[in-house]
Amino acid sequence: MEILKSTPENIDEIFSVYDAATQYQKTVNNKNWKGFERERVLQEIEEGRHYVILEGETIACTFLIKEEDRAIWKEKDADPAIYIHRIATNPIFRGGGYVKKIVEWAKEYCKQHQKDYIRIDTMSGNERLNKYYTSCGFTFLGVTDVEWSPELPEHYRNISLSIFEIKL
Repeated sequence: MEILKSTPENIDEIFSVYDAATQYQKTVNNKNWKGFERERVLQEIEEGRHYVILEGETIACTFLIKEEDRAIWKEKDADPAIYIHRIATNPIFRGGGYVKKIVEWAKEYCKQHQKDYIRIDTMSGNERLNKYYTSCGFTFLGVTDVEWSPELPEHYRNISLSIFEIKL
């Protein structure tokens, strides 16, 4: 297993993983991603904020980090934190504990970048995922409403989110 920054050459495989994750979301919940703009993902890759987890030559999982997230975290955004978004696991690797692996990677990232918190969110109402995040070391902080704006993906429109953090 290797965690690397995504490259533009990864884009097709990343979108394949996103598509599979969205299809899976539809089978377990009535809330799912609405798709992502290719240009947005390419920009995240160019900014060095998009990552892949490789198992051999195959993308097993992908995720994004941000160092600010005011739309979701409001006044807490002033804290020194990283925000993990859009974790998607390749179906052939589902059950591989990739969130826990991302958390361990994020702890090191935070040490190197003087961050005190690792934060994550998910659409509210997904108790199975909420339990999984707490099993990965996150503390559930509650539910927040999102003030949607055009810089957010479409699936953030008119939703509430369960928010979680790990204090280092």
